[in-house]
Amino acid sequence: MQLHTSRFGNLEVDESDLIDFPEGILGFSKIRQYFLVERSDDSLFLWLQAVKKPTIAFPLLNPFLIEPNFQIELDENDVDTLSAESVEGLQLYSIVTIPSDPTKMTANLKAPLVLNPTKKKAKQIILHSFDYPIRRGIFDVMERLANEAGRPLFADPGSFTFRASSLKGLPVQSSVAG
Repeated sequence: MQLHTSRFGNLEVDESDLIDFPEGILGFSKIRQYFLVERSDDSLFLWLQAVKKPTIAFPLLNPFLIEPNFQIELDENDVDTLSAESVEGLQLYSIVTIPSDPTKMTANLKAPLVLNPTKKKAKQIILHSFDYPIRRGIFDVMERLANEAGRPLFADPGSFTFRASSLKGLPVQSSVAG
């Protein structure tokens, strides 16, 4: 199906790649369906685009890039919401905030998104048991990762395209405790 977005233009999205957030995302509880968007240049960021709200898209980042020992705990309700048979294969993402001064970009490690790619269900989890920050500065980490990859941190916007991401090809993170 063809979906229009304000940030990425028109994208072809396979209905099987739509992700359901039964409880919504904090501050966006009424928006339940999203899909992932990736840049053609293999950026470290993914985008979570709302299906019915073309102006709503969240940049996402693997929290293990920021905090290598990142961990969460899921309770029975979380596992049920995700329709997960176990915590194996669940994916974790942090929502990134990119202000007008990108050197001040932050990742929310306190309330990551947990995605079950098999069932296409996701939930935002608030980590009460862990002392992770809501706004962890990430510019230093992003700059280091870009240097290690031998590419600029901020590529020329005309040098890449965006495409809807198939959930099958995403990296799986398994540091989740049930």
